[in-house]
Order: sequence, then structure tokens, then C-alpha cells
Amino acid sequence: MCGIVGYIGGGQALPVLLDGMTKLEYRGYDSAGVAVVADGSLQVERRAGQMHNLLEALETRPMPGGLGIGHTRWATHGPPTDGNAHPHVDCSGRIAVVHNGIIENHDVLRARLEGEGHEFRSDTDTEVVAHLIESILREGEVDLRTAMLRTVNLLEGAFALVCISVDQPGSIVVARQEPPIIVGAAEGIGLVGSDIPALLDHTRDIVPLDNHQIAEVSPGSVRVWDFEGNEVEFETVHVEWDLAAAERGGYEDFMLKEIFEQPEAVRNTMRGRLDPAGCIVLDEVHWDKETLAAITKVVIVACGTSFHAGMAAKHAIEHWTRIPVELDLASEFRYRDPVLDATSLVIGIAQSGETADTLAALRFAKEMGAHVAAVTNVVGSSITRDADAVLFTHAGPEISVASTKTFLAQLTALNLFALYLAQERGAMTQAKMAETIEAMRALPEQIEDVLMLQDDVHRAAKRYAHVTDALFIGRGVGMAVAMEGALKLKEISYIHAEGYAAGELKHGAIALIEDGTPVIGILTGHRLYDKMLANVQEVRARGAQTVLVAPRGDERARSLANELFEVPLTKPLLTPILDTIPMQLFAYYVAKERGLSPDRPRNLAKSVTVE
Repeated sequence: MCGIVGYIGGGQALPVLLDGMTKLEYRGYDSAGVAVVADGSLQVERRAGQMHNLLEALETRPMPGGLGIGHTRWATHGPPTDGNAHPHVDCSGRIAVVHNGIIENHDVLRARLEGEGHEFRSDTDTEVVAHLIESILREGEVDLRTAMLRTVNLLEGAFALVCISVDQPGSIVVARQEPPIIVGAAEGIGLVGSDIPALLDHTRDIVPLDNHQIAEVSPGSVRVWDFEGNEVEFETVHVEWDLAAAERGGYEDFMLKEIFEQPEAVRNTMRGRLDPAGCIVLDEVHWDKETLAAITKVVIVACGTSFHAGMAAKHAIEHWTRIPVELDLASEFRYRDPVLDATSLVIGIAQSGETADTLAALRFAKEMGAHVAAVTNVVGSSITRDADAVLFTHAGPEISVASTKTFLAQLTALNLFALYLAQERGAMTQAKMAETIEAMRALPEQIEDVLMLQDDVHRAAKRYAHVTDALFIGRGVGMAVAMEGALKLKEISYIHAEGYAAGELKHGAIALIEDGTPVIGILTGHRLYDKMLANVQEVRARGAQTVLVAPRGDERARSLANELFEVPLTKPLLTPILDTIPMQLFAYYVAKERGLSPDRPRNLAKSVTVE
């Protein structure tokens, strides 16, 4: 999820690029770069870190010219360094490319190109595109658009690509497969962006490319083709948002925008990791089968929302691999004197990769001789340097303090890791593995289905926005959803909320129930379903208002619910990925009804970097 800007016209490209990149920095802020064509040469400047590093470098380097592209990076391949920052160029230094997405077969293409004599200067998957286009252009009698067309048909994965060439200074060529990219033209200029804010100062008439389309953008002109080379008609969309709304994609808040980005986050986290043959492929995990077979226990350490992802993963790992799993708050882990050795696997989960307690826990585990793995959303973060293996979530930047899409991406990554352990240890039959993988493939569309509950959840939120206390209950993996739902409500609405194991109600918590107390119950189908129904009946008998998440068509749940959110059926251990979404929406709309900002809750920071 990177920020992309392109400009062609009679004015100076660089100011337009830098302005657009600054507006899109929320899409990626680990490095930034620009490329500008002028006087028959390509000038490139790139810097690791945030935009201000690039701006400082450009203070002493003017880059005149009317054709250019810019990029703010959210790293997926290779750490955030000057050399890995975009744009990437070919061997001749006459072609520049920027990219958002993941090219799954980049290693195969790179090996082929290196065999042909191409020299690579970065660790990224993107650089193969510049060299592929160069290789095709060398054949002669081929323009840049045709070279891009042939290139995209060699690529596997997801990509929004933007390319310029010194030898074709009259246009910018763009291609899309999955990640969004928009183009536009006004009098004497052509524009490209990965999001609307990059274009809004120059035009309100934009062309969102569809999947499998290529565009050629010239001053005042846009043309579009499909990946077969057929020119296609397109529709222009007029944007009426103001700039602040545009940065949020038209949503009122980043939190809501990020909730609705969850299908893409889950899809991207699975991308390239589910083999068509029914296997899990984790290129980042380099342990051999003997090492994985020798593991006798798994320990998960995390904080906050990441801890709840670990809580759900504990069930999946134990069920699929038959390895015992311990779950620890990272802030407590070192102080209980845990027993670890070379047969232990410790998994640390941290969205930012910089959470101080989780980093300290992993360093302690390494000192004890344990194998250490990390699940994180940030390439090049501290946790990636401390871990032996890293599983990236590819959720893209998350601006809102309250985590939403990173939680679902973490759940997805942890389920992939659990299945990988089962696969490498021979703990699951091939039939069961294939069945589970198929259920995972269906999750992004099912998430889109659950998001259609938005209006129902909003109505329920209005009903309960005035309460001072709420109780969330679940059993099995549903307890992790209950804990996460309670955390979301308390952190952005400031309502006291508790997540509780439903079977523990009679051991104390049921004393809190009085007339009108909202109890949110997670009822998705599992072997404890009947027991959960009994727990719901217990709180109803004491005056609770019940808000239930249940499988679609569940009439028993409907008969017990004051509010019912129905979700599609999936495998029991995958249910938290669907069940959590109504909890996120509920917390969001309660906060809005109370006049609070969901993006910036009081006293909280996005990343906790001190103990």
C-alpha cells in the first residue's frame, strides 16, 4: 500500500510530485523517491525514512523537467534503505518504474534476467519490472506501452505499475492488477496517483483503472487498453470530496476506512502463500523439517490487540499441529522465569515491530536458546532484526490508533503459520489441509459480506451509546473475539467494557448484570455452541440486553437476541476473522454517537516503544 504520483505537462513536475507524495505519505512512510526526465536524461533521488529526508536532499538538487514519477514506500521486499526506495531504474538508467503490490514470481524473473546480463541494485521485487521493460524494448520497434503490456503478462501477483522513459518523453504508462491506481488529464497536463488526494489540486475528473488494464497518460489525454492489447472505453468519475475527505478515501475517519480495507489486507496477507496444489508456502521461514519436527512447545508473546490474535492462534496451532501452546503478555513474560530451550518456538506479534515489551521478550527467548519468529506489519522494523523468521502481514499502513485491519491480517498470518507447521510436521492429512485452505481463500469475499452489516450495527450502536458498562462473552476462539471487542469499545468510546469467558460468568461476573446491561455474545458454530446459548439465557434472565454474533440463518440465536449480526459459515477456527468485524463497527459507531474521534483516542499511541 504505497503512495504513487505521476505528472506530465508543460510545467515543472517536481513540485507536483512532492505535493502529491506528501498528501499520500499515510500510504507508506519508510522511504520516498522521485524520478524526473529532462534534457534527454533521467534524474533520480531516493531516501530512506519519511518524506522530510527526501525534501532535505532535494534542497540542493534542483530537478527541472515536465515528466516525472514519485513514490512513498510501504516495504514488502527488502528493508527500508536508499537503495530499496522507489523509483527503480533499468541498466541503462533511461527507464524508471514505481510499484504498489507484490510480484510473486520476482525471484524466477530475476534469475532469468541476471542470466541475460542484467545487473540488479536492490532487494526489491519491483526492480525486475524495469529490467523486463528494458529487455523488451531492446528488441526494437516496440513502444513503452507495448513493452508494459508484454511485461504484465509475465508477472504473477498484485501490482499497480507506473513507468516513464527518457526515450518516450510524451507519456506515462500505467498498469493495474488488484492495487488501485487512478489517472486523469486536464488542459495541458496528465496525472497519475494511487489515491485521489494526489490529483485533487489539478483535476476533479479521474479515471479509476479496472483490473487488467493499461493506460497511457499524455498532456490532456488518457487512453486505456486491456491486458490483451484491446483499446477499451472508460468512464470518468467527478470527485466532489474536499481534500481532507479524499485522504480518507471519502470515509469520515481512517478507522472506518481501514475496517473496509480488511478484505484487501487479508487477501494480501495470503497472496503467494497458498499454493494451487494445496500447500502453504512461507518463503520467510527457513527452518528445515527436522528443526520444526523437534519443537515441543510454542510460546506466543504479544500485547493488546496482538495478544488477542495470539489467543485465537493458540487454538489453531494446538488443534492443527498437536503442539502445546503457551500464551503470555509480553510485559509479563520475562518476569515469570519461563522454561525455554532449543525445542521451544517463541512467536512475537507486533503490528509496528517496535513494541518494547515484545522486543524484550523475543531477545530474552533467544538468550535462552529458543527459536524465535515474528509476525509484523512493518518491513525493516526492530523485530525483524531480532527474529530468526518473520511473517509479514502486508496489511498496509494503519493510521488509526485502534487496530482493525492489522488484527485480521495477524489472524490470517498466524493461521497460515499454524497450517505450515502442521504441513511440515505431517500433522494434518492432505484432504483436511486442502479443505482448510479452500476456506481461507473464501475469507476476503466473506469479509466483504460481513461489512454489509454496517447499517445494522450502526442502529444497534445508537441504542447502546449511552451505557456506562458492557460485557462481551465467548468460548473457545470466540473468547478472543470477546476480548478484542471489549478492548475496541473501551479504547475509543471510553465505556467500561470487559471481555469474559462465558463459562466463568457464574464465578463472579454475572453479579454485574442488571436491567439494561448490554451483553455482546459470540455464538458462531462450534462444539460449545449449546453451552454459549445457555450462558446467553442466563444473562437474559437477569435483565441483560443481548447483542449476538451468530451464523446466518440461526433461528435459536435470533430468538434470544435483542440485536443479531449474522455472519457467513466458515471453519470454526477461522471464525474470529469474520466475527471481529461487527465488534469493530460497533465500537466505531458508539464512539461516533458519543461525539468522539475514533482515530485519536485519549492517552493512547499507535506504537508503545517504552516499557
